[in-house]
Formats: sequence, structure tokens, C-alpha cells
Amino acid sequence: MNVPTKLLTLAGIGMLCILNSNPAIAQKKNKKDKKGIPAAAPVVTPKKEGIKSFSDLINDKAKVKKGLFNTYKQDEKWFFEIPDSLLNREMLVVTRLNKVPAGVSVGNQQYGGEQLNEQVWQWERRGKQLFIRVPGYAVRADSTSDMYQSVRNSNLSTILASFDIKAYNKDSTGVIVDVTDFYNGDVQAIGATDKLRKAYKISAQDPSRSYIDTIKSFPLNIEVVTGKTYRSAESPIDNSLGAITFEFNTSMLLLPAVPVKARIRDARVGYFGQSQIDYGTQAHKAERTAYIHRWNLVPKDTAAYLRGELSEPVKPITIYIDPATPKKWVPYLIQGINDWQVAFEEAGFKNAIIGKPAPSAVEDPDFSVEDSRYSVVRYFASNISNAYGPHIADPRTGQILETHIGWYHNVMNLLRNWYFVQTAAINPVARKARFDDKTMGELIRFVSSHEIGHTLGLPHNFGSSYAYPVDSLRSKKFTDTHGTAPSIMDYARFNYIAQPGDGVTKLHPEIGEYDKWSVKWGYTWFPGNLSPEAEKLKLDEWTKERAGNPIYYYGRQGTSLDPRLQSEDLGDNAMKAGAYGIANLKRILPNIEKWTYEKGSDYSDLREIYTEVIAQYNRYMGHALTNVGGMNENFKTYDQSGPVYTYLGKAKQKEALAFFNAQLFNTPLWLINNEQLSKFDNGTMLNRIKAVQTGTLNSLLNPSRLARLLDNETKNGISASYTLPELFSDLRTGIFTAGRPDAFKRNLQRAYIGQLNSLMQKEMEAPAAFPTDALASFGMTPVVVSLSDIRPLVRAELKTLLLNSRQRAATADVQIRAHYEDLNNRINEVLNPKK
Repeated sequence: MNVPTKLLTLAGIGMLCILNSNPAIAQKKNKKDKKGIPAAAPVVTPKKEGIKSFSDLINDKAKVKKGLFNTYKQDEKWFFEIPDSLLNREMLVVTRLNKVPAGVSVGNQQYGGEQLNEQVWQWERRGKQLFIRVPGYAVRADSTSDMYQSVRNSNLSTILASFDIKAYNKDSTGVIVDVTDFYNGDVQAIGATDKLRKAYKISAQDPSRSYIDTIKSFPLNIEVVTGKTYRSAESPIDNSLGAITFEFNTSMLLLPAVPVKARIRDARVGYFGQSQIDYGTQAHKAERTAYIHRWNLVPKDTAAYLRGELSEPVKPITIYIDPATPKKWVPYLIQGINDWQVAFEEAGFKNAIIGKPAPSAVEDPDFSVEDSRYSVVRYFASNISNAYGPHIADPRTGQILETHIGWYHNVMNLLRNWYFVQTAAINPVARKARFDDKTMGELIRFVSSHEIGHTLGLPHNFGSSYAYPVDSLRSKKFTDTHGTAPSIMDYARFNYIAQPGDGVTKLHPEIGEYDKWSVKWGYTWFPGNLSPEAEKLKLDEWTKERAGNPIYYYGRQGTSLDPRLQSEDLGDNAMKAGAYGIANLKRILPNIEKWTYEKGSDYSDLREIYTEVIAQYNRYMGHALTNVGGMNENFKTYDQSGPVYTYLGKAKQKEALAFFNAQLFNTPLWLINNEQLSKFDNGTMLNRIKAVQTGTLNSLLNPSRLARLLDNETKNGISASYTLPELFSDLRTGIFTAGRPDAFKRNLQRAYIGQLNSLMQKEMEAPAAFPTDALASFGMTPVVVSLSDIRPLVRAELKTLLLNSRQRAATADVQIRAHYEDLNNRINEVLNPKK
């Protein structure tokens, strides 16, 4: 029996106390041997106060599950047997919704299978208690660093829960704790989140209406299913209940004792990752280090791998399809997974990723979609039009451990709408309200591949679609070979550029050249015990070899600085692409009623697709908008020449304004089809068109954009820059055209003066929580409007407009005279505000 030295010492002290305090023992004389030496006192096992023997606590009627921790259920109590060998080991704990009531509407927290929380736990023993500690990983230092102890002193792990030790196991190599109250209690980490509590005004959990359903133990993980009822002032079902019940699944997965080697993140290649402040480097500052998220793939046949032959990985990435998925879509979801095999071949692996149907209960009675050992595509019965591809990663190294992809049933409606408004002009298959199963299956496969990319660690690459010239997307030969973008991780949906007669049939991206490159960069296995820093040197050379080639360019999501980095765009010129797209919308819109016709159906599809056409038109405006005041962003290292940020040329920005004047500010009357509008519109559709016009105009005059125009002029001179006075002049040309302005144009003119008024009266509003550099990085260029050149130039523009409107007010047309007199008053109020 292995008893710690500390326990033996305590036992010895306890023995002396017993001998001295018991008169019967104290008075008894020990026998002596032949030499007169007293014989050893008999060993008396002390009774440990409050800690029972295993047999006294757990009887033969207990239900036992053996695994990571042996678990016992006895008399409605649940016990964990925690071996000493697993104390202080890091375990990843993920809590997901298992079942939810109908009507819950909290984003990404409303369907069974959606993740609520993720933590790392360490079970720690202190005397007669066990604690669960939650370590943090925001700061670190290597154990060999002089800073190691200092970092530990400033990074104390929080105690989530404590347990009294109830017993030792049979051979004293572990302890038994009662976890009933913990799992059945109101612990936010394994129950309702703060968002759910606020949404339904939850006050507390009711333990009398809560339960532990099952606890299952497996070799590397434990799965706990609990049902919890909360007192609630709001209910998605019935407020008279005063309560809401959820069922949760909490997975506890043992992390590797020896963490896998991390790969250092590089802004030039797109990967999700994690960062931390590292005090153990040789830099003269607290340095932030970052690692990518990736699965741990090691070749099974290393000799073949090093010869340049493909090798299967020791453990491939296996993703199962939820058994709740409609059977006809399962093959397409699986194909979307397997499509990534060609990318892993670039990294030297074959059969590295495999999609499979979930095993039946007969094939594997222990299989569960909630089990953290398995990666799964979860199918949600939901009217949400979306899908998402998350992953769970080891916070120490970025190693991806598993994924639960969310697939909402109504994503098919989203696909139908996109495919219709973006391709129906050239694609007869899209000209219907309901697609055949083969067409929808291929669209599902396309989205499946995109979401799987996220589970591999790949973020959106919004810069990829810019690699292809616009006119190349009208070529059947080109698109048959390259698709519509080098990366399926771009938001490049379907080919809206190809025109009737072009013969193009390849209408969406597939796993492309960039995807293959990014997988090669992230998953190539290097032999030897190279450090992450040594691997980085090799990867840097690969990256520099591809620098400047747009096919291998990675453009981050979230910034409005760079016109290449946009959602839903195609090609290398937004204005040219938008003009082609609008030409196709003009072909589609008059035919919506005919192409969505279904006998006996109402006009809801007509309304939906008509609205989608306007939304698509608005996207084209947004794509062009980013060119004004735009900058190209090309991340580089010191050993690469050239700038990181470069302003767009003057000609490109003027091209954008010409596009707006022709396609937006010149009233798009083609969007008004009275025959179709009379079937569903009750007075809202024209306002949608006006909203596109005024929304784009206001964005053009956003202070951040104007600040960049001024910055460009300062850095590069007036002749090379698109200046603010030129912007005002071009806008005036498009908005205040000759002739009688229609209702749309009058609305625009008022909106123009309104936005100029805003620039005269208001300062730029920016979130206070974000530093200036961070805001500028995403396009919110800071500016103090009152101290900049913006207001003097706006004042000059208002005076020009005042002269213009006074001249136009001299007309016999009552409506037009009233309009321009109103503009005069508005401008005068801006220029001469009342004190």
C-alpha cells in the first residue's frame, strides 16, 4: 500500500496520542525478549475522522462505470473516484445544451448541441478536501526562465468548487468525493449562462426540480447530463410557469500530459489562434506570442513521408454526421468533409480527414453526439438561416481536440435565395422556388466544406476572391479550372459576374490553391525535435516565396480599410463586377413571379426574392464604397521590402464615385416593378431603395473616411490624391443633376445636407473601450472633426449648395419650389445656428 510520507507521519503522531490517552494501553506492560528489550507495540490503524473506508461508503448495490474516473451511483448519490495520478492534471471541460424548451431565442444558445462554456479544470488535494481550480493562460513564462516564479505569483488559479473527501479507494491510490450537489447545483460554468439568465430573468435554480440524468465515464473523458429548472420571470413558453428547464451536457476531457508542439502564428497566413504575454523571451519587453489552432497530425509512416510519399496520419480527423440529419443530405455533408483531403495531400497526408455517418446503437452502444471524444456535425431543427464551424482547442498549445459543427435546417433557404439572385440570369436550374435534391445537395456540400475549413483552424480569407480578374469570371475555361476564388474560405458565394451567353457553369468556389497552401503551411510535419521558433524560420521562407502572388494572399475579416477584403464580393474591381451584377439583376427581377410560381401558394416567395434582389444591389454599393479612402494592407516582416499600407490611387476612387452616380444616385427605376409590387408591397419597398441610397451616401461622408482622404493628401500631395473638395464636387454632380428631381432625388438632396449638418455639429463617436490604433486597424480612423479641415470644407460646400438651391427655387413648379426653399432654410440653419 503506497501511503504518502506526510500521512505516515501524521499516523505516527496519532498513535502516540492514543497510547498516552488510553489507560488500558498505558498500564499494560509489553513483553520483553530474551535480552530484555521490549517487543514492538502492536500496530493500531487509526480511524480517520470524517473519512470512511471504501466499503463503508460504497456497497455492492452501487452502479459502477469505469473510465477516466471510476464513477458510482448509490442511493441517488453520485461519486467520483479520483486517482492520485490525475490530481493537478489539466482537463478541458465543455458544457453544451443537450435539450431546450421551444421558443428559446438567444444567439448560439438555443438548440441542443450548442456550446455554452469552456474551461480547464485541475483537481487539487489539500488535506481532507479536493478543489477544482480553473487555471488561466493569458500570461506565461517557461519553467527554466528567471521570470517563472514571478509569473506564477501573479497568476493564481481560481477555485471553482470544493469537496470533502468521503473515503479512500480500495488500495489508497485515490479518493472518493460526492459530486451530487456540485453537478445538481447552480454553478454557472456547467449551467445556464449569463446571457440565458438575463434573457429569461432567471433568479435562481430550483434544486427540487433539477436532476442528474446520467454520468458516463470513458478512458479519456467523463460525460455528465443534467436537467436544471430555474425560477424565471420570463418564459419562452408560458409565463405562468414561473420557471424554465434546460438539459445540459458537460464533458471533461483529459488533456495530454505532454502538450504537443505549438506552431507560431503568422499574420500573412490565415489561422485561428490564441495569444498570451510571454515573460520568458529575451525581448526587452513583455512580448505577446501567438499559436495557431490545428489538429495534431503525425505521419504513420515517417520514412515514406520523408521520401515525399503520402502517409496516413497516426490519428486522422474523423467527423460524424448527427443521426438526426435527414438521410438525403448525409452523403453531401460527408463529401464536403472529404473534399479537404486534397488540401492535406499538399501537407504530405492521405486520408487525413474522413466524414462518416454516426454509428447505430448496435454498432456502438456507447456513441453519443455529446461525447467529447467525437467530432460531429449537429443538425438543428431551426428556422435560422446559418451554419457554423467551431472547434475546441487546448489553451496551452492550440491543438484542436474536437468540433461540434452547427447546421441549421433553414440554411437551405439562405442557399436558395443566394443561388437565385446571383445566378438565375444564366442558370436555369436556379429559376424555381424549390430546387431538386441534387442541386440543393451540391449547395449543402459547398457550405459543408466551408464550415469544415473553420474546424481545421482556418478563418475567413476575405482577400482571396480579389485574385481573379473580373472578366476571367466570364470565361468557362477559367472557371472550370479555378472556380470563382482561390479559397473556399472567402465569402465568395456564387458567380454573379458571368453574363448570359458566356457558357459559365462552375458557379462557386471549391477547395482552391490558397486552401492547399494554408493547410501545407499549418499541417506539414517537420522531423526532429525542432523548436517552434526553428519551424517558423522554415515557414517564413515558404511564405516569402509566395509573397506578391494574389492567389496566396490572406486578407483578414473585419476591416473596412482594404477594398480587397470584403464579404460577398468577386473579382479585382468592385465597380466593374457590380455593373455586371446589376445587369443580371435587371434580367432576374422582372421574372421573379414567373420563376417562383407554385400553384396554390401565396406571394411570400415573391416578396422574399424581391427583397433579396434589393439586398444584393446594396451589396454592390458596399463593395464600391470601400474604394473611397481605401488602403491596401499587406502584412510584412522586416526582411520584406515595400510598404504595408498603401492608399488607393486617385483614378480608382473617382471610378467608385462615377459608379455611384450612374448606378445609385441616378434613380434605379428598374427596381420598381409595379406589377409585381402590387402583389405584396404595402408601402415599404420604395423606402428600402431610398435606404440603400441614403445609407451609402452617409457612409461616403463618414468622418473616418474623410480623415483618410485628408491623410492621403498630406502624405502624397494633392495631385496624387483624391481630395475632399473633389469628393464633394463629384457627389454634387450626381445628386444635384439638371432637370426636375424625382422623389428619390429630393430625398437624396435632403440626406446630403443632413449629413453635412452632422459633420458641422457632431464629433466622431468611437467605442471608449478600444485604443486608437485598434479602431484605425478596422477602418474607424480617429479624427477630431472640429479641429480638422473637414468643417471648413463642409462649410464651403454648403455655401455652394445654397447658391445652387436659391437659383433652382425660382420655378413655377410648386413642389420643386417648396423643396428648394426648404433646402435653403436647412442650409441657413446649419451655417447660422441659433444661439
